[in-house]
Parts: sequence; structure tokens; C-alpha cells
Amino acid sequence: MHKYYSVPIGKTVRHLAKLRGGGSAMPGLVIEKIDPDFVRRTLAQLPRGCIVVTGSNGKTTTTKMVVELLESQDLKVFTNRTGSNFSRGVAAALLGEIDSTGNLAADIAVLELDEAHGVHFVETIQPDYVLLLNVMRDQLDRFGEIDTIAKLVTKIASKAAKGIILNRDDPRLRSIDVGLPTRTFGTHPDLQKLFPSDDDLHSASPTSHSSIAPQKNDVSLEKLDGQKATIAYNGKRVEVNLKITGIYNVLNAVAAFTLCQTVMGDGFNEQVVLEKLQSITPAFGRGESFVIDNQLLEIVLVKNPAGFRLSLASFPSEGHKTMIAINDNYADGRDMSWLWDVDFSGLQSSEVAMLSGVRAFEMALRLQYDEVPITNVNTRLISALRQFISSNPDHPKRIFCTYTAMLALRREIAKLTKVDTVS
Repeated sequence: MHKYYSVPIGKTVRHLAKLRGGGSAMPGLVIEKIDPDFVRRTLAQLPRGCIVVTGSNGKTTTTKMVVELLESQDLKVFTNRTGSNFSRGVAAALLGEIDSTGNLAADIAVLELDEAHGVHFVETIQPDYVLLLNVMRDQLDRFGEIDTIAKLVTKIASKAAKGIILNRDDPRLRSIDVGLPTRTFGTHPDLQKLFPSDDDLHSASPTSHSSIAPQKNDVSLEKLDGQKATIAYNGKRVEVNLKITGIYNVLNAVAAFTLCQTVMGDGFNEQVVLEKLQSITPAFGRGESFVIDNQLLEIVLVKNPAGFRLSLASFPSEGHKTMIAINDNYADGRDMSWLWDVDFSGLQSSEVAMLSGVRAFEMALRLQYDEVPITNVNTRLISALRQFISSNPDHPKRIFCTYTAMLALRREIAKLTKVDTVS
């Protein structure tokens, strides 16, 4: 179908989907069906090309960081802000940004891509740079075992036109050699225990896992005190106080800084980037916080063993009431066996006030094995949320939830308090 017809149709579908409160990917499915060349043709307009961010954990937050850092360098950036990281999500996001004739007013695209879908995306749309964050066991029913994921991200990296940026502390990434300029980021050996690789998580005695010397242009997290980080690069050290929460997001910030510096080259404004880095807030659903009846409520997305473990470490349960919501829809992964690879014993002293979601009872069984007290189980997500809030009026609250549960909870929270719109 000619673009003069497909663009108005796609934008109309997007408008109708928003009116119905529908998913962000539906308009993308439609435009891909009627105009398969839509994404490639539209992104080809960008003078500074396209960046792909991929890996098992941290894609959405790191993408948000990269976008804000590049915008601080006076670039107009297109991105898939909802975190819908399939190609249809990119298509849907484009429909929201282009004008009626298909023109995209941006300098560069920064796209978060699912590892499996990213392989197909880069076959038709060549990125300039690829950022590789980590490789973890994730949705085994979709991706297969971890070495399969490593092959997927390696293939994505091989399609970059100008270079790749990778986490040198991840054993399945640091060995990647696709014949392209490569920049690395990582941590000081003393900090590596805070950022375990997948091998460390499945080892009885984790050890220092960085076996390569940092490259000359490496960026390294040297010290960490809460959210105060010392970053080393270009022979200097700088200290930044990060507003974004979560231990893992400190390393994501280092990754975003490295990518921004690489993209900007000689035009890199170091002072502005460092100032911006300290003001970035969490991506939606990733440690996002709200105030309901004068009490704090946080939502923390969890989707694989490593992510859940690091979230529990980053957001201690002491002083909070905890809810866990587990769904098993396609976007969550249908196989929930990964929950058995998570250590929940840290919740023993504080209990879990509410379990919900499609797999609430499976989650209850898992917690029983770790002797974690449970107050309530309610599989009806919205009812459970309201019960959780009303039953704990005088406590800050935190919800650990899978992706589709997070989306549903966030929509309901928007009825109770102000929630930023992400489109």
C-alpha cells in the first residue's frame, strides 16, 4: 500500500486504540501488515542514523538514559518510549511521531529491541551502533537457553555500521568479536559482586568475573556509595549523584554515558551530560513511584531470575509492605519455572502482604519453600491492588510485578493519583 494511504490509516488505528485504552503495539501490527516497508523507510530519513540497545535486563531504563543524554547534546531523538521492544512497538511509536505525510522530525533513533526480534529488525534496518548490556537466562520458552541468547545478541552486534559498546564483565559479551570498533564499560573488581553475571548467579562460589584488561577508551564504575558513583574515563574520575534508584541502574548509567560519548565524538559536552545523568528518573514501571493517600507506592518490574534478585537487593523490604503480582501472558513469558531460581529468604522478616496475578498461587508455593509469611492471596489483580492499598494505609508500599501485571496496575493507579502518560 502506498505511504499516502498507509500513514493516515495507521495514525487512525493508533488514535482509536488510545481511546479504547488498548495496547501500544496494535497500531504497529496494522501498519506492518499494510505497509511492510514503513519502519525502514521512515527511519532512513534520520541524518544520524539509528542506535539499538539490547540485552536481557535494563533495556528500557538504559534507553531512556541514552535518549535524555543525547537530547542534552541538542539532538532530537526518536525512541520507543513505552518499552514495547518488538518491531511492531517501534512501528507504533513512529506513528505517534510522524506527520500526516510520513515525515519524522528527528536527528537520531534510539531503539530498545528484544533479543529475538532484534535479530530480524537489523536484517532490514542497519543500526549505526549497538549497545549490549548483559546476557541472562530469560523467558526460556521464547529464547531457549542462555547460549542461544548470546548468539542472538552477537548477530545483532554484527550488523552495526560504526561500532558496538559492550559490558566487559559479562563473560558471554566480552568474547564477542565481529570485526567492528568496540568500546567497553564495566566495574572495578571490588564492585563486581554487586553486579553478578549469570554464571555468578548459578555458581556456589562466585568469583571476580572480569578476565580482560579494560581498553584504553573503557568507562569504569570505580566506587559506589548508595547512589553516589565514581566513574573513570579518559584518564580522569568524576563523581555523580544519581537520582535513579536500583543498584543495577548505576551500571546502566555507565553504559548510557559510554554510548553517548561514542555517538557524539568530538562534539561531546561532558559537563552537560554529567549534570543530566544526575537528574534522570526511572522509566515507567521500573522503580517508578507514586503517592496515594500521602503514602509512597513503588512499582518494580521483574521478569527473570537475575532481575528479580537484583531488585530485591536494590529495594529492601524493611519498613515497606510488599505485594508480588505474577502473570504468565506472552509478554511475561509463559514458563514461570524461573521463580525457583530466585532467593526470597530476604522477605522472611517482613512478610508479603499480597500475592496476585494469574500465577499467584504458584508464587505462594514458591514463597512457602523459603518460609516467607504471606498475608493475602487474590488472583484478581485490580481487586488485589485496592485491597493492598486500603489494608496498609500507614506504610510505604512496593509491588514487584511482571510486565503485563505492571501495565494493568499502572492503569489502575492512574485512577487514584497522577501517573505520567507514556505514548
